[in-house]
Amino acid sequence: MASSSSIHARLALVALLSATTFYCIHKYRRLKRLKTLSLNPSSRRGKIFFISQTGTSKSLAQRLHKLLESNGIAFDLVDPASYEPEDLPKETLAIFVASTWDGGKPPKDGEFLVDWLSESAEDFRVGSLLLSGCRFGVFGVGSRAYGDEYNAVAKEMSRRMVGLGGAEMVPVGEGDVDDGELDRAFNEWCDGVIRVLKGGSAQAREANEITQNGVVESEEEYIDTTDEEEEEDSNDIVDLEDIAGKAPSRKNGVVKVTKRGDGKKEMVTPVIRASLTKQGYKIIGSHSGVKICRWTKSQLRGRGGCYKHSFYGIESHRCMETTPSLACANKCVFCWRHHTNPVGKSWQWKMDDPKEIVKGALDLHTKMIKQMKGVPGVTPEKLQEGLTPRHCALSLVGEPIMYPEINALVDELHGKRISTFLVTNAQFPEKILMMKPITQLYVSVDAATKESLKAIDRPLFADFWERFIDSLKALQEKQQRTVYRLTLVKGWNTEELEAYFNLFNIGKPDFIEIKGVTYCGSSATSKLTMENVPWHADVKAFSEALSLKSNGEYEVACEHAHSCCVLLGRTDKFKVDGKWFTWIDYEKFHDLVASGEPFTSRDYMAETPSWAVYGAEEGGFDPEQLRYKKERHHHPKPQAVVA
Repeated sequence: MASSSSIHARLALVALLSATTFYCIHKYRRLKRLKTLSLNPSSRRGKIFFISQTGTSKSLAQRLHKLLESNGIAFDLVDPASYEPEDLPKETLAIFVASTWDGGKPPKDGEFLVDWLSESAEDFRVGSLLLSGCRFGVFGVGSRAYGDEYNAVAKEMSRRMVGLGGAEMVPVGEGDVDDGELDRAFNEWCDGVIRVLKGGSAQAREANEITQNGVVESEEEYIDTTDEEEEEDSNDIVDLEDIAGKAPSRKNGVVKVTKRGDGKKEMVTPVIRASLTKQGYKIIGSHSGVKICRWTKSQLRGRGGCYKHSFYGIESHRCMETTPSLACANKCVFCWRHHTNPVGKSWQWKMDDPKEIVKGALDLHTKMIKQMKGVPGVTPEKLQEGLTPRHCALSLVGEPIMYPEINALVDELHGKRISTFLVTNAQFPEKILMMKPITQLYVSVDAATKESLKAIDRPLFADFWERFIDSLKALQEKQQRTVYRLTLVKGWNTEELEAYFNLFNIGKPDFIEIKGVTYCGSSATSKLTMENVPWHADVKAFSEALSLKSNGEYEVACEHAHSCCVLLGRTDKFKVDGKWFTWIDYEKFHDLVASGEPFTSRDYMAETPSWAVYGAEEGGFDPEQLRYKKERHHHPKPQAVVA
């Protein structure tokens, strides 16, 4: 019996040793095959993969590609959407420039490649030597404003590549699209890659044994072409999310970020300043801006005012458009500033004095008004009126309510008897609650469901929906005029009628502005086209449908056809004896503020003129103004025939 057991034990041992031997032989042959592949003179060229959503990573990859070429290093530029991940084990050199998108995930074009890496690394059948013949580097493009998700894709790719046997040439590089130093970080990382490929390390010397199809064989000096490229592009408009290679010309490829003694940096970096200045913005101090509105120019020329003139009676030629905070907590797909402003979830920059901001805004605004002197249609009387602003639209760009001294700034404006129209993006409910009385407070309601709000506004906060709902609730606490601002985007939010109606009872706003999205041209940061822009008839139909759902609580009060905008008003407050009172008695408002006594929106309302009321033949256009229509000839004019 003992002899039988001994025989069984020996057989088991032999079987185990045989299996181990076969496994080792298999691994040896596989490793030898991979090494042979990596040293094969006919091996494929190195690859630069760009995983990009808005174009930033692609632009950086293109810059690196040119840089490698200028140093005699041959690489191919590859879109992962057209690449077969099963071919990755055949690569000897791979460089990835990868963006992190929604929820810490890769952009759509890179999903398959990233998923393949993750699945392969988790598959025990694959083993840890699959990419042992591949040397690689990863540079991540993201935003620190997204917290733990910052460059999550790049870090994950690096970890998976190493787990599959890849050799990392340089540590993962990280660039923040919002801090103005993306170019500097990328340039430094590229320097490291070039040094390795040129033989600056043991890994590089081994890599140089590979043929010229992947790496350089010469020992020539590293050539940096960054300055030349940036000098060529320095006159272009710089979009923050497509900032790569388009920063203002600078020495050594470094952006200087000004910091105070307390270590806080200025919000407006040289790159952002160059971009906004190019677009006509006047920068005030370190975080504020002002710009003259097209409707200000229009009413100066007697050609009509904006929708606020029709709805609320402002004098458009006496309105100043400004913001005390160029930063925002969203990256909306329809942002008409193309995301040239920084983003953040809290105030983290140096702060300017509110009095200096107001003074700077007024000075710069009046200078721009003076430039209208001599323009056809501008009368001396209108020009003189324009030099004394009576209204301030705190909605230029960014999130004005983020500015810590927003109440002091509003006080400063009211002290000069300048009315205030403040727009917030519904992500700071606590700020709404602490706001002092302002003339009219807006909350942007860009979507009616959690899913569509995330897709449209692309908020930084993980609890964006809770913040959105709390912001609407905060409106109920305000005694002055409140407004929901709805921007309709065809194909995105125009089908959410029932969901929009459900939001009415949360904030119970005085008014609801419904406006068709404005198409601002193509941009790497937005996929919108003219197909997403609704007609005025579409906006009217949507507004009427909402009015019907409210069972008389809200009715369509005004319209401004030229702006593709319609106003719903609360009938219990602003429709008196069949007449609308959507306009504002501005002098009465300032007297009420100065009194220091509590007051409500009813205390400073004024009757709406008949031409501004919904359904009037004027369509919201002031009859005292002269309607001007540009001639557009889409077809050649027929030539006269001489008999």
